[in-house]
Amino acid sequence: MSSKMSRRKFLETGAMAAAGLTVVPSSVLGKSFGHTAPSDKLNIAGVGVGGMGFANLKNLESENIVALADVDWKYSDRVFKYFPKAKKYYDYRKMYDELGKSIDAVVVATADHTHAIIAADAMTMGKHVYVQKPLTHSVYESRLLTKLAKKYKVATQMGNQGASAAGVRQVIDWIYDGQIGEVTRVEAFTDRPIWPQGLNRPAKADPIPSTLKWDLFIGPAPMRPFNQIYTPWNWRGWWDFGTGALGDMACHILHPVFKGLRLGYPTKVEASSTMLLTDSAPVAQKVRLVFPARENLPKVAMPEVEVIWYDGGLQPFRPEGVPAGKNLNDAGGGVIFHGTKDTLICGCYGKDPWLVSGRTPKSPKTQREVTLSHEMDWVRACKESPENRIETASPFSEAGPFNEMVVMGVLAVRLQALNQELDWDGENMRFTNIPDNATIRTIIEDGFKIVDGDPKFDKKWTEPMNAKAYAEELIKHSYRDPWKLPDMPNV
Repeated sequence: MSSKMSRRKFLETGAMAAAGLTVVPSSVLGKSFGHTAPSDKLNIAGVGVGGMGFANLKNLESENIVALADVDWKYSDRVFKYFPKAKKYYDYRKMYDELGKSIDAVVVATADHTHAIIAADAMTMGKHVYVQKPLTHSVYESRLLTKLAKKYKVATQMGNQGASAAGVRQVIDWIYDGQIGEVTRVEAFTDRPIWPQGLNRPAKADPIPSTLKWDLFIGPAPMRPFNQIYTPWNWRGWWDFGTGALGDMACHILHPVFKGLRLGYPTKVEASSTMLLTDSAPVAQKVRLVFPARENLPKVAMPEVEVIWYDGGLQPFRPEGVPAGKNLNDAGGGVIFHGTKDTLICGCYGKDPWLVSGRTPKSPKTQREVTLSHEMDWVRACKESPENRIETASPFSEAGPFNEMVVMGVLAVRLQALNQELDWDGENMRFTNIPDNATIRTIIEDGFKIVDGDPKFDKKWTEPMNAKAYAEELIKHSYRDPWKLPDMPNV
């Protein structure tokens, strides 16, 4: 090997070092020191690969896709054929046991209720994780993943790909530059659900397909008989497995709100919806969250702000000045920032932001530009040492608290029968104003039928439950044996 270095090579090496990137080959320092040369390929495993996980893995195919785990091998067959060299598993735990030492990173795209345990197990093994949105099914799970990421210093990314796009950056730049003034109210909506919601629990069980491991799909949730309505994909509308339209889409739509307004934990929350059933998310919902004032920025104050969410076809009223005929639904939803100087509107993923005044300000750029895909920017972060790592666009340090905001909306919907605004202590993850003796009931079945042309409801209700205990279970789920989360780190 020549001892001489060309001028071009010298400049390239110097530029990378100045950027804080790890450029020392892993063969010199070793991966145990947290170093992976950018030219080296990660060994990536996928868990939950039949749906969105497939799209994520295809965006990562420049790396080594070494293993695939999915509870439904019929749904995942096309993925297995696309990555023929990857070893196949039904149970991610067996995959971790057999290949844990050789895996560098894990992509999690299962049903919402298993995101946390799969990701947590990976992080405790020192693996980098990419987790589809919503990050978790509950507030406690979001807090846990946030702290595990900090403890184990792994590279993380939530799958809200709009976080890496130009629209979110533009929204933030305009807000930070004071272009719309102080924001005290935000309204956001989605046209989802596009899967079944508002359903009674199926009365009968269907035969379990030979290609599906139903017990593994259920995972930590309470066991129930299999019915073909639950999976694949339609699990989103069932409370035990999904988080409805809010959980599915708010991680895309509300991200520029959370980041642009520098939000933290809400202090108050309330919600209403169409008929709320025990097992299934309602057809349409409205949620209001209140966030306290934050530290002012140099060019704009950050006062108390309320964020109002609509789904199921509901939308906010059109702000004054919006042209007649203009559809505010852009790529599945929209956001309206009501500022004291102007009104800012963008679509889902922060797409195509614009000001109602018609201005197009040239504000200073404040956000890192992501030139890679959302997935490959995570790969970049995986290959950097923790000390020099440039964070991804949606790391768990941000995505965790943000996801708490999202699932807090789910909590408000499920607790709406208390008929009160709920006060939230975010630091301690608890409601502070639910009376000790308050009870709550939910509708097991709506009993809808038509008698002589007249629609009737013969609703079947649960027995009254202690509301505090019910809320605590929603905040932190009791897992079915033998599933167990790692302990909450003290970091």
